[in-house]
This record gives sequence, structure tokens and C-alpha cells, in this order.
Amino acid sequence: MTIQITVRLDDDLVQAVDALVAEGRARSRASVVELALERHLRRELATRDVEILRGDPPGTDLDALAAWTQQLPASSQVD
Repeated sequence: MTIQITVRLDDDLVQAVDALVAEGRARSRASVVELALERHLRRELATRDVEILRGDPPGTDLDALAAWTQQLPASSQVD
């Protein structure tokens, strides 16, 4: 299910989104906004997880996972 919402964006942001669509790097304006929101929400969850992990004593099972995730590259592809 999808819900249509209305958002207001600065002209510069809209031009950048339209350029991505025109260049074929994104399907639509909506797909760019959706991807940006998904990335933001994932970042928020990751930040929360890091805060939780920082509270763990050294040597727990999650230390290796935390170190590994710090080395992951940020995705630069827009779809």
C-alpha cells in the first residue's frame, strides 16, 4: 500500500532531483524521495544501534560486528 503525501522542497533540491531523473539515474521524483527517506531511516537505526553497542562492555559478541559495519562503504547509487 502507498499513501500520497505533499512536501515542499527548495527549488535547488527539485532541480537536482529532476536532473537525476533526466539522466536516467532515477525512475521518478518519488523514487528519489523514497530512497532518501529510506536511507535516512536506516542511518537513524544505525545510530541507535551504535549507541546501544557503545554501552556494551568490551569483548562482547557484537564488537566484531560493530567494527565490520564501520568499514562498509556508503552506497552512491540512486534508484
